[in-house]
Amino acid sequence: MTGLVYKSTGSWYTVKTELGKTYECRIKGKFRLKGIKSTNPIAVGDYVDFELDTKSDVETGVINTIHDRENYIVRKSVNLSKQTHIIASNIDQVFLLVTIDNPPTFTSFIDRFLVTAEAYSIQTVLLFNKIDTYNEETLLEIKYLEHIYSEIGYQSINISAKTGENIDKVKALMEDKVSMFSGHSGVGKSTLVNAIEPNLDLKTKAISTQHMQGQHTTTFAEMFDLSFNAKIIDTPGIKGFGVVDIEKEELGDYFPEFFALKQDCKFNNCLHTEEPKCAVKKALENNEIAASRYNSYMQILEGDEQHYRTDIWDKE
Repeated sequence: MTGLVYKSTGSWYTVKTELGKTYECRIKGKFRLKGIKSTNPIAVGDYVDFELDTKSDVETGVINTIHDRENYIVRKSVNLSKQTHIIASNIDQVFLLVTIDNPPTFTSFIDRFLVTAEAYSIQTVLLFNKIDTYNEETLLEIKYLEHIYSEIGYQSINISAKTGENIDKVKALMEDKVSMFSGHSGVGKSTLVNAIEPNLDLKTKAISTQHMQGQHTTTFAEMFDLSFNAKIIDTPGIKGFGVVDIEKEELGDYFPEFFALKQDCKFNNCLHTEEPKCAVKKALENNEIAASRYNSYMQILEGDEQHYRTDIWDKE
């Protein structure tokens, strides 16, 4: 039988067939020995083939084949090894929730996420949440960030998951698609999903006032079928986002505004650092490229993890 993975708990996978029946499945040990460096060989969004386990008293399945993925979102695994963690696969688009404070989302995190989405050709929409709670100064900061990312080509929407502001715009973008929601814990992912589909009634928790960080509510990624012909993948909150499998020479290609200027650089292999007649550096000096974007680029290029932790989930 063939089915779609709706939930992964690390050892068991909830798989739904085309007929709508769900099975709890496990994998054969050999999947762990095939050179798959990911900590999770199977991810939510994967299509798999499985057979019923005749040795079990309960109707469970054993996965024997993973279909090729169209795309996936991947990040560094929890430990400091070379392993990676696939958050979800076969995604049509990602909604990245951003909050200016309560908790803060820094541009370095946004940019790292966008680079990975670009590398795997996944469209990303920025959702600036909790706009009902912001003062005038904070709203100006949001406008500035909107300007930066809209100039690059990213769509952004100001929303309030609590009051329902602009939720209809998000729903309109979700129709007929598989959408992944991501962001730090506490940015309002579960609240937003509940606003979009109240019947799901996902658990939510308040922000920790001591550290202004979200308390982790979603332990595993999980897919849900929505009432308006859409699927959503809710994911655990992420403190950091480690960029993997991108060579230094190609990193600039995943910054769209850098890529647009690449042909104007003197050297074809320009890294946009110390090279003479670099079009990207010139654009930076002329304020045509945001300094925050260039700083993020340099941080990734230099592998700077000291000031930006990328190796842990919020729950840990």
